[in-house]
Amino acid sequence: MKSFAVESDGENQVIDVTEEVQKAISAADVSDGVATVFVVGSTAAITTMEFEPGLVKDFPAMLGRVAPKSGVEYEHQRRWHDGNGHSHVKASLVGPSLSIPFVDGELVLGEWQQVVLVEFDIRARSREVVVQLMGE
Repeated sequence: MKSFAVESDGENQVIDVTEEVQKAISAADVSDGVATVFVVGSTAAITTMEFEPGLVKDFPAMLGRVAPKSGVEYEHQRRWHDGNGHSHVKASLVGPSLSIPFVDGELVLGEWQQVVLVEFDIRARSREVVVQLMGE
C-alpha cells in the first residue's frame, strides 16, 4: 500500500492525481494488476474524467443541480449544523474509490482520461489518497 497527501482549496476543486497514482505503481514490485485508489474522508471522491477547464467546471455544476448547497433541507445539517450536508451527498454519489488496471507498470487509461480527486467539503482540506495494488 502507498499513500500520498493532497491539499485542497475547498468546495468543487478537481485535482488531477494521475501522476501520483502512477508513481505508486512504478515504485511497486508488480507489473500487471489492478490499482484501487481510495480517498480517506466522507466529503471527497475519486473518479476519472478528461481534466480540462470546461469539464472541471461542468462536473461540479452538474452535481450542484443534483445536490444543491441551498434550497434543500439536509438531515445532516439539522444534526450537525456544519453547512456541508450537500458535500456528503455529492461524495457518496460519486464514491470514494476507483479500480484501474495497469499493464507493464502503466495505468490503463484513455488518451484524455485522468484520475481525479473531487473536493466537496465547504473548506480547504488535507486529504490522504491510498493506492492499494494487486497483481503480479
